[in-house]
Amino acid sequence: MTNSQASQDAAGGSLAPPPGCPAHGGATPDGATPLYGPRYRRRPMDIYRAMRRQHGPVAPVRLEGDLPAWLILGYREMYEVTSNTKLFERDARRWRHWDRVPQDWPLMPWVAYGPLLLFTEGEEHRKRAAAIVDAIAEVDQFELRSSCERFADSVIDSFAEAGEAELVSAYAYPVPGLTLVKLFGVSEDEADSLQQDMTLSVVSDDDANSAMGRAMAALGRLIKTKKERPGPDLTSYFLARSTDLTDEQLAGDLMAMMTAALPGVANWIGNTVRLMLTDSRFALTLSGGRHSVNEALNEVLWVDSPLQNLIGRYATRDTTLGGHRIRTGDMVILGLAAANTDPQLWPDPTAGFSGNNSYMTFSHGDYGCPVGAPQLAKTMAQAAVEVLLDRLPDVSLAVQPEELEWMDSIWYHGLTALPVTFEPTYVTGRDGD
Repeated sequence: MTNSQASQDAAGGSLAPPPGCPAHGGATPDGATPLYGPRYRRRPMDIYRAMRRQHGPVAPVRLEGDLPAWLILGYREMYEVTSNTKLFERDARRWRHWDRVPQDWPLMPWVAYGPLLLFTEGEEHRKRAAAIVDAIAEVDQFELRSSCERFADSVIDSFAEAGEAELVSAYAYPVPGLTLVKLFGVSEDEADSLQQDMTLSVVSDDDANSAMGRAMAALGRLIKTKKERPGPDLTSYFLARSTDLTDEQLAGDLMAMMTAALPGVANWIGNTVRLMLTDSRFALTLSGGRHSVNEALNEVLWVDSPLQNLIGRYATRDTTLGGHRIRTGDMVILGLAAANTDPQLWPDPTAGFSGNNSYMTFSHGDYGCPVGAPQLAKTMAQAAVEVLLDRLPDVSLAVQPEELEWMDSIWYHGLTALPVTFEPTYVTGRDGD
């Protein structure tokens, strides 16, 4: 695909923004590139390639509000930062630019220091992470897949007779959402609003902070319920292993787990289906079978990562990284998607990804996804894609690939809509049939 032109972003064919306009992807006077705006949202990989050519494996960037940070583009540098927790720590209070951050900053929910496991360090982090790993180990993978398949069938039943659907809102989110509600033991009356607020908290808009507050309150109610009446669910398993945490800390850790899962798995499903609809190597026919699905799921983690950035790490002393001077208190953003496509890692652009699972999509080191969590995510994503192919083998994209729009988030890379058509399928067993 070609790069989007800034002039196309202006409404009604008005004049293109001036060169260097941050909102439209132009570099700031000091050479830093904004990680927001229409151009970045549509074609982040183009932005990463341009930064790599100009700055190398680490580049100066600007977050919304013109706040400075460093973005890791190189795979080797990513490994270095995620492995050295003494030099690059996680407590967000170390950031030296908090005096410039507005209170309504849309990235505040996942950057400002809070009760979440993500901001802990040392022994506290290891202890809380171990509780999550132990809880995940209690999950029955076969039952999880079975539940996901049942929900996928039920969701497809709701639009199978129409011959058309928008698969992001009608499938990619509902299927893992319903599965996670069951997995975590969330009540039906809380499920819809909690899922919506978790997603809104990672979107760059004015409601992100309020959504985070609402989700934390809902998780507080869930914790109270599960303390009184524990069940065979991940929340109860986690609470039983975290008896020394406050309710606020418990809610924070559940929020981190659930938010990583829902938008992450939903975007993994959506990006994989998009790949299979637009790339002839993954033609949507049953002849490809599960091998084709596995290959597509793996390739998406490399080239179209559903989780593209993680904020952040903070330098504990002056150092150098990728040829740049990093000062004490500087924020370093883990460019997971950029590192996965590092040309130093893939000198042969025609090389395939089959069997290679060393992607950085789930991060790495002490703060990487807890052991077992990536497998839960893959179980849900694979089940959802396979059921879709089984039920709608002739599904095809209803628009041109370049017309697809992407969500406005520095964290995730996923479609806002995926319209498709297919041969209508009569669904039996409905009321009135």
